[in-house]
Amino acid sequence: MAHGYIQQNTPFNLDNNEHYLHWRALKLESAPRELGDLVVEIDNPKHLSVSEHEAILRCIRKANMVIYAGKTGDDPDKEIPQALGHQFGLHRLNYNWLADEDGITSLTVKDEGAHPAYIPYTDRPIHWHTDGYYNPLHEQVHGLLLHCVHSAARGGENALMDHEMAYIHLRDTNPTYISALMQHDAMTIPPGTDMHGNRREATIGPVFSIDETSGLLHMRYTARRHNIRWKDDKATLDAVTALESLLNSDSEFIFRARLEPGMGLVSNNVLHDRTGFEDLQGQPRRLLYRARYFDRIG
Repeated sequence: MAHGYIQQNTPFNLDNNEHYLHWRALKLESAPRELGDLVVEIDNPKHLSVSEHEAILRCIRKANMVIYAGKTGDDPDKEIPQALGHQFGLHRLNYNWLADEDGITSLTVKDEGAHPAYIPYTDRPIHWHTDGYYNPLHEQVHGLLLHCVHSAARGGENALMDHEMAYIHLRDTNPTYISALMQHDAMTIPPGTDMHGNRREATIGPVFSIDETSGLLHMRYTARRHNIRWKDDKATLDAVTALESLLNSDSEFIFRARLEPGMGLVSNNVLHDRTGFEDLQGQPRRLLYRARYFDRIG
């Protein structure tokens, strides 16, 4: 009964337009309009001060993400992202395949083993996506943390967009787009390899969904053209086209940033991409730590 009540009284329920319009007004009023609005300077990410913690939370409440600028530089200590995540209720790591033994992934160019077959371990660009879109629906990634140890000599910029802003754009344009992308079979990821390197079954699910406990919005999406099957109906295909058009636009709600050593991103798994990059011989390779969590930021 409680879950049903939450589902009905969330602004993301298409039947609750009054609640949506109220939430939308507040969201747009407080939404960041430039990259600097997303940046919070901190001292020691392993031990945030009360004011630093609150500043980060304020930003995440507004935009589902924050970029922190810390003073750890190129310190490779993995406890930095791990301790930072713990301070925001991020504990349940997604131990995806090719992650390090501690569950945190070292994103850098790797030429050995299975790594070259997966774009995150190359210097090639990565299209728009949310992390873990291929995970089974009961193991969705809700929290994402990136921490930069070394930046590339050239490139490696991320574009970022709050998935709630994408929802607003699509719902305001045509509410049918939202109902199409909320279908239980809107997006299918064909069989592949799971987090343990074993064969996994196809993952079938929605793009937008409402969390049963909190009533908050979750998104799973990839702009990949291959190995993705969209529901073959006009409403879904039109919605996907509209979303692609938004992500390829110059929307004021798309932010572009390059993480430098000591900087990072803490987010509720917002939409993001990555440009290609170049490492130079004799210089450290680009290295970011990525932590994926089943938890959402508290």
